[in-house]
Amino acid sequence: MFTIYKLKPAFQNILRPITKSLYKAKITANQVTILACVLSVCLGLILTVKLPHKVNHNYWLIIVPVFQFVRMALNAIDGMLAREFNQKSNLGAILNEITDVTSDSALYLPFALVLNPFLVVLIVVLSIISEMIGVVGAAIGSSRRYDGPMGKSDRAFFFGIVAILLYFIRLSNTFNNIISIVLAIVLLLLIITIYNRGKNSLIELKNKTT
Repeated sequence: MFTIYKLKPAFQNILRPITKSLYKAKITANQVTILACVLSVCLGLILTVKLPHKVNHNYWLIIVPVFQFVRMALNAIDGMLAREFNQKSNLGAILNEITDVTSDSALYLPFALVLNPFLVVLIVVLSIISEMIGVVGAAIGSSRRYDGPMGKSDRAFFFGIVAILLYFIRLSNTFNNIISIVLAIVLLLLIITIYNRGKNSLIELKNKTT
């Protein structure tokens, strides 16, 4: 099933020269990982303060999709620094997983202030569960699962689009109803993602033992 994650190799090729420059500047993978998380939390706190007072034409919303792209770039860079420049470590693996769910939560929970709060919070909860399922795959002997259709990159793209819509379109009952339907679809896709990651982990493990 298609997911934006499948575009990662091409994205990495574009970022490889930047990654090499960072390595030469003695920037480590863990430093990049922490930076991405700190920036995510800071933006999330700003959105928490700003969104209740103004949504339409709130320029912080336009920053969201731009930052999501930057965050994806930083996530790709830290992975390349770790794999291609011998910076893999147990601490790095822990930081990578913890900062991902922390960043997701910080960036997406503020949308509960202006959209259906139940659906937004549930999306964040299921997003965390989907990443936990991916990690459990590696814990039981298969690979770290990144199956879609609603992986980390897909969620980043979705909330980036939502932020743009909120910037240009005034909140109304009609708009809220439409967005709520879309949020419900995202929830369904997250449930499918959780199922796919769990199922494929077990299939991979079974194939290894036969």
